[in-house]
Amino acid sequence: MRVMPGTPSRTVVVTGGGTGIGAATAALFAEAGDDVVITGRREDVLSRTAKELGVRYVAFDAADPGSVRGALTELPTAVDVLVTNAGGNTDRQRPPVEAGDLDGVAAAWRANFDANVLTTVLITEALTPRLADGARVVTIGSIAAKQGSGSYGAAKAAVEAWNVDLARKLAGRGISANVVAPGVTLDTEFFQGTVTEEWVAARVSAAFDKRAATPAEIAGTVFFLASAASSHITGQVVHVNGGAYTAR
Repeated sequence: MRVMPGTPSRTVVVTGGGTGIGAATAALFAEAGDDVVITGRREDVLSRTAKELGVRYVAFDAADPGSVRGALTELPTAVDVLVTNAGGNTDRQRPPVEAGDLDGVAAAWRANFDANVLTTVLITEALTPRLADGARVVTIGSIAAKQGSGSYGAAKAAVEAWNVDLARKLAGRGISANVVAPGVTLDTEFFQGTVTEEWVAARVSAAFDKRAATPAEIAGTVFFLASAASSHITGQVVHVNGGAYTAR
């Protein structure tokens, strides 16, 4: 992505920017000449990615209010683009809940809510006073919000509902807020080694083009929604899944 002569640099914050879609998004903005800050919980991963991309990083837990507050002194005081990508299906990181274990069910649902809803809402709330007029907020959702995936899909559906209120609230300042909802996307840490080739093939077969997305393709959609060309798009969910989910 070449920077046009005279194009001013933007300040961009990407949460969950250490790997996968977040890292690909940060790379695209950095290549465009923007000042990029990536965030996440794992300082070792962030440090390595930041060095590779030539960007800055701030390590904190976006699901924890105290951790978010503590990070504010290190985060930019003015933000042009906020990309909230932190999250994932926490059910893939824990053993299955046994039938009838209501405590286990509650813990599993809270884990996905914290990882996907709170990580998005808390950092956006904290940085809203720092958003420049005309800024862009882009949140990474999931096809699961429409097609289901237990507590993970429910959490991503909650993000979509929240985004509508956010877009309405910020519109007066010319700020847009949209969700990018990927389908199956490989070359990320999302699946945590929990799926087989057969599982992936079955899901990918639902796409018209019969393939998974790449992190770069999701990043490209985010980059567009952060551009001036998208100024009249807000409160929307943009699906990137090769037709696996259509307007129906």
